[in-house]
Amino acid sequence: MRASIKPLAVTMGDPGGIGPDVALLAWNERVKRELPPFYVLADPAFLASRAALLGLDVPIAEVAPGEALEAWSEHLPVVPLGMSVPDRPGIADPGTAAAVIASIDRAVADTQAGIAAGVVTNPIQKKALYDAGFTHPGHTEYLGELAQRAGAMDATPVMLLAGPELLVVPVTVHIPLHNVPKMLTTSLIVNVGRVVHQDLVRRFRIKAPRIAIAGLNPHAGEGGALGFEDDEIVAPAVAELRSMGIDVQGPLPADTMFHAEARAGYDCALAMYHDQALIPAKTLAFHDAVNATLGLPFVRTSPDHGTALGIAGTGSARPDSFAAAVRLAAVLADPGLIE
Repeated sequence: MRASIKPLAVTMGDPGGIGPDVALLAWNERVKRELPPFYVLADPAFLASRAALLGLDVPIAEVAPGEALEAWSEHLPVVPLGMSVPDRPGIADPGTAAAVIASIDRAVADTQAGIAAGVVTNPIQKKALYDAGFTHPGHTEYLGELAQRAGAMDATPVMLLAGPELLVVPVTVHIPLHNVPKMLTTSLIVNVGRVVHQDLVRRFRIKAPRIAIAGLNPHAGEGGALGFEDDEIVAPAVAELRSMGIDVQGPLPADTMFHAEARAGYDCALAMYHDQALIPAKTLAFHDAVNATLGLPFVRTSPDHGTALGIAGTGSARPDSFAAAVRLAAVLADPGLIE
């Protein structure tokens, strides 16, 4: 690994969850895990308290972003937000929502200003934010709005799950399963496929991406016998994407898309709903999968797990996915960062 020109900006995540834990644990293992430099946007006293609770010797350096690289080798660089946060692991407190959101806002602002190389977000507890008045379904949608506020009006955030053996995108995400057929349209599939193709080329440096598109119904509808959506919604999207010069195949039966031989035939899969994408992603790489957002003018990754309130502060959390998210963010921002 060579030194990063710019550090990555890491958000605090929900203070009651394991986001702070995995950031501290990963920094403690930064050499073994070959991590590029990052700084955390948080309350330094809060992180110092959590490190002590975990029994970790993690010296905290309160820095400005431009000082993070110099501090990295001996201290965890922390950029303060000017908000104190209580260290109460296991408790999702709406009272910390302002600090959680401010951490996200600042990470994005630093990255768009060229101060940071990319954003790595720690998990948020959505209900705590909703109770405090947050109106977005989750990180992905909020990051899209931040990009649009900064002038990127064509920003189309798309969730990608990335593991060592599979890249997969859910076309519809956090909606009830019974709403999926209502929300699924040809134009939605085309827009997601276009963004995926663009960022596989731009971010992942795949010159000619091959994309496999899953059907919605069992056996991809079996010619209409098991549902009309694959013939009437998915297949036209495949045809339109092909007309744009994008290498796509489908609709394919989802139950035969994710074994090793099938995966060798494509670079990324598009699934029609959340669990159709996340079940294979987490089965193949439960501890190492990364959530990345495509379609933004900046790099954003996140560990592919939630806040895990039940184990926060216990030392049981594993930093594997967080570390993988940091490494992937560095590569997407600059493929020469990790060699």
